Amino acid sequence: MEHFREKGRLIILSAPSGGGKTTMIEKWLQLRPEVKRSISYTTRSPRPSEQNGIEYHFIPRADFLRKRRQGFFLEWARVFDYFYGTSKTFCFQAIEKGLDVILAIDVQGMRKIMRRFSRRLPIVTIFVMPPSERVLKERLLKRKTDSKSEIEKRLRFAKDEMKARHEYNCVIINRNLKEAVRRLDRFLYVK
Repeated sequence: MEHFREKGRLIILSAPSGGGKTTMIEKWLQLRPEVKRSISYTTRSPRPSEQNGIEYHFIPRADFLRKRRQGFFLEWARVFDYFYGTSKTFCFQAIEKGLDVILAIDVQGMRKIMRRFSRRLPIVTIFVMPPSERVLKERLLKRKTDSKSEIEKRLRFAKDEMKARHEYNCVIINRNLKEAVRRLDRFLYVK
């Protein structure tokens, strides 16, 4: 297959909360099942529809901090009072086998990886933009997982994150999920 190389790539996909990154990745992986999805570790509680080991690895804060001290994470960040992190071993092993690995992480996580690993790993970065702030707010409200004050906090944070889109290799506006997934695939695999 044309996507296998001597070494795989680390594909970083970022978007503000409610921007559609998780849904985009799920749909895109249906087209590219050979790509490995890194499942982040987090200290937050699962949402009603989430399962441990599927959307995230949900772990206690003490376990997360221990793993952080041990150098387990490729990157880690504190977001909205919770910790999130990416397994270094999982990513490195897949990339060494020639497989691409996709991560759904925020801007600060992308920056940490770029600072520490851009000379050692082939990295591609993609930022997913909502069509507007209004649509982003509607998506957050529709999820029904956060309080009004939490949504307002996420929207303020999103404005700062969206300013960082110029730091990415590609920006995709997620107006239509099917088209956004198609654009993601074309950017990564169609040359």
